[in-house]
Amino acid sequence: MRTYLVTGGAGFIGSNYIHYMFRKYGGSIRIINVDALTYAGNLENLKDVEKQDNYTFIRADIRDREAIEQIFADNDIDRVVHFAAESHVDRSIRNPEIFVETNVLGTLVMLNAAKKAWELPDGTYKEDKRFLYVSTDEVYGSLEEGDTYFYETTPFAPHSPYSASKASGDMLTKAYWDTYRFPINITSCSNNYGPYQFPEKLIPLIINNALQGKKLPVYGDGKNVRDWLYVDDHAKAIDMVQEKGRLGERYNIGGHNEKQNIEIINIILETLQEMLSEDDPRKALVSKELITYVEDRKGHDRRYAIAPDKIKEEIGWYPETMFKEGIRLTIQWFFEHEDWMKNVTSGGYQKYYEEMYQTK
Repeated sequence: MRTYLVTGGAGFIGSNYIHYMFRKYGGSIRIINVDALTYAGNLENLKDVEKQDNYTFIRADIRDREAIEQIFADNDIDRVVHFAAESHVDRSIRNPEIFVETNVLGTLVMLNAAKKAWELPDGTYKEDKRFLYVSTDEVYGSLEEGDTYFYETTPFAPHSPYSASKASGDMLTKAYWDTYRFPINITSCSNNYGPYQFPEKLIPLIINNALQGKKLPVYGDGKNVRDWLYVDDHAKAIDMVQEKGRLGERYNIGGHNEKQNIEIINIILETLQEMLSEDDPRKALVSKELITYVEDRKGHDRRYAIAPDKIKEEIGWYPETMFKEGIRLTIQWFFEHEDWMKNVTSGGYQKYYEEMYQTK
């Protein structure tokens, strides 16, 4: 039975990846989920798998070398999928230190622990071992006027402490291939959306606020462009890279769903109006009048767009979920999981939200 070590598996993308893998492989794989359970890690995301014999949760911080090395010593790990990271740009602007500690030093701990466990006396590695670092399109910076897409060869130009820390972990991972021929892959993805996403991110934030008749904060002029990728498509891509990707290679994972932030908000409002029944009191609360422009984010990149040409040509992956379909699936999930949203938006999140989104 192949054993996967998933870091950050209680978070948004990590938990969706675990669900995807169990749907695809069932009882033929084992997954060990390592998560520090910071504010964005939520074990409720995995309640339906927590009692499976082939699933194990370990609460540990990826910065804790002894704890991570012990996990490798106790288990014959075949695959590492390294999601664990501080991931919100706004938080990185307010507290960059924790992003460097987790995203850079934590990644180094993971690389060293896997290398120590997998390396043979002759400097080669045990057969069929792979370490995948989940990166982001933000490492590439912002596309300028006339640019088309980010490619795997696009130079790094991060503009926030978050993207700089992810670029650092990314480059460390690549260096372990170049220096030690340690078996790695790197994936850089565009903005994910879907079930279990913490509501500091745009799409769940807008859904949650609109259903309560609260203001919908929009940075700057709202015309910043992002490429959106449904999270299940991302999970499938990661699995395919681990099975078919060339060692040492980077693969861009894009959704071919480029949209301005204000366009996303309008689509969400229109879709909510379509999906809410006439007798649902929330329908009257959903309005474009809730849109409220706030001071722009520092160092806010204008446009991201990522080309998935290489992964399609070499591996056969392509995005299957167009935004119109994906946003309906996402909204329906939030309709069916109101308690989940109430739980994650209580307490500390409300204080953070009020501080972060000061209106003009």
